[in-house]
Amino acid sequence: MTKANTLTLKPLGINTYKEAVVYMRKDCPVCRSEGFEAPARVKVIHKNKIILATLNTIESDLLTPHEASLSTFAWEQLSASIGDEIQVFHPDHLNSLDHIRGKIYGHELNKDEIREIIKDVVNGSLSDIHISAFLASTGDDRFSEQEIFYLTESMIEVGNRISWHKDLIVDKHCIGGLPGNRTTLIVVPIVAAFGLTIPKTSSRAITSPAGTADTMEVFAPVSLDLNAMRKVIEKENGCLVWGGSVNLSPADDILIRIERALILDSMGQLVASILSKKIAAGSSHVIIDVPIGPTVKVRTTASADELKNYLEAIGKTLGIEVKTVFTDGSQPVGRGIGPALEAKDVLAVLQGDINAPQSLRERSIALAGQVLEFSPNVRKGTGYAVAEKILSSGQAWQKFQAICHAQGGLFEPPIAKHMRTITSKKKGTILAIDNRYLSRVAKLAGAPQAKAAGIKLLTPIGTKVNFGDPLFEIHAETKGELHYAVNFLSMDHEIFDIGEFE
Repeated sequence: MTKANTLTLKPLGINTYKEAVVYMRKDCPVCRSEGFEAPARVKVIHKNKIILATLNTIESDLLTPHEASLSTFAWEQLSASIGDEIQVFHPDHLNSLDHIRGKIYGHELNKDEIREIIKDVVNGSLSDIHISAFLASTGDDRFSEQEIFYLTESMIEVGNRISWHKDLIVDKHCIGGLPGNRTTLIVVPIVAAFGLTIPKTSSRAITSPAGTADTMEVFAPVSLDLNAMRKVIEKENGCLVWGGSVNLSPADDILIRIERALILDSMGQLVASILSKKIAAGSSHVIIDVPIGPTVKVRTTASADELKNYLEAIGKTLGIEVKTVFTDGSQPVGRGIGPALEAKDVLAVLQGDINAPQSLRERSIALAGQVLEFSPNVRKGTGYAVAEKILSSGQAWQKFQAICHAQGGLFEPPIAKHMRTITSKKKGTILAIDNRYLSRVAKLAGAPQAKAAGIKLLTPIGTKVNFGDPLFEIHAETKGELHYAVNFLSMDHEIFDIGEFE
């Protein structure tokens, strides 16, 4: 006698990243008897494991009426094999959905409610639609400080946490949004060369053309597991790895994936994301770089002050010392925007190239100096000089090479096959640059997925240009992506504010 609601698994090889999806024929006996229609949430049972999945229906002969398939993530969750049987039923009620609905209508969530939401995010019980609703409900500063604290605490609880058995573990983080701001790849080797421990876990790009992990991946593998990361740290004092591979804050990786699609980055989620990863990585002291400018994430000093207060107060409550540094966010840092182009800027600074972008060099030294001043061996106000000496002497470059080798490589940055120079349509002085539009052009050119794609900025603020002078270069790996980027510019999106000569 066959079990009720049973189907046999067949692979289709569909990758939905971290979303559990089950694929069934629309006319299969289970859909017909239970009244299932896409995109229903269903309970999938395989042996002694249960997951909730989103139903997608097949209207072709890819599956027979008695077969089903799963997304790659769902196969892994269930440890299923080809030919195994699954059972599909209506799901039990999720309390977390009630909590999300309450937040949408302005209810302040308590600790248990937030914990339940985050637990269901990680175990796959909530669909992308549910998670999107939760993120949208917390946007526009609708999360209180207490809720942000609970969110941070819950995100730490559901992942791994590293202990280094040292009193001083430092880190540095930038909240993002500023193109080319790849200071971390310079700060880490400076700090590690000094002798402090800096276990740097970084995100991939959310709304930008490159994140720290995307750029570091140009040089060396970043998808290290926890044991591999620990070995690199123990050998070299520092590392530069993708946080998603070490499972330190798995909820954050899922939330970031949804935020990327929504182009959303709320302050509450931003604070919880930063602090949960730093605490989970075992950091005790952290410098947070907050760029301020009209076309970055934080546009006013008032917003920056609010963020600073959240980061430092919640960090202190959770036992970590946070120092927030406000920096100029009016224009890109360095020249490159996109993984390989940013990597070339980093190399130029580390190798002491006289043509290296000074904006990236100076910002990196300043932030590294702030980190070094956490050490009892560095007097307040002298960190910059110590950091500058380590960089200028070549010690940072030696340490960076050692970290890359420890992570499995030291690769040459790739070069794009296609390039287009964009020129000025008028004579004058560059008064302002729209970071968001510049980032969008770089993304349309293929960044960060195409490592060599992006933009090389030729005219920072203050540059005097004549008609026809080059403003920037678009780099792309395919003709089609180059066309996308150039076509966007033809739609009268003004990136540069060019004023008359004085």
